[in-house]
Amino acid sequence: MHLISSAYAQSLGGGSTMASLTQFAPLVLIFGVFYFILIRPQQQKQKALKASVAAMKRGDRVITAGGILGTVQKLREGTNEVEVEIAPNVRVIVLKETISSIVKPVAANDSKPVAVVPPSKVS
Repeated sequence: MHLISSAYAQSLGGGSTMASLTQFAPLVLIFGVFYFILIRPQQQKQKALKASVAAMKRGDRVITAGGILGTVQKLREGTNEVEVEIAPNVRVIVLKETISSIVKPVAANDSKPVAVVPPSKVS
């Protein structure tokens, strides 16, 4: 009398390595897709933000994580604090880590050109 089924006996050690590899291939593929679509671009974005915050100077317009828009008035040396003016004569001190973006001003000649509509033809 056989107490162990043949399928169970094969799974105990009679299976091939290739079969177990094909089981993990979809998981590796899914992780690879997630890495290149989600994780890597986010890391690059954080790296660019960190570089722009490190290069921040007086007069730059910034947006904090709380959504406050202000102008950098003073960078405090030796600390991670920045003095930001959020309204005329209203200054707050924020941490560099809370700055979510630096707003680049648009120069007058860099703005979008206005589309010129040609006059209709008179026949």
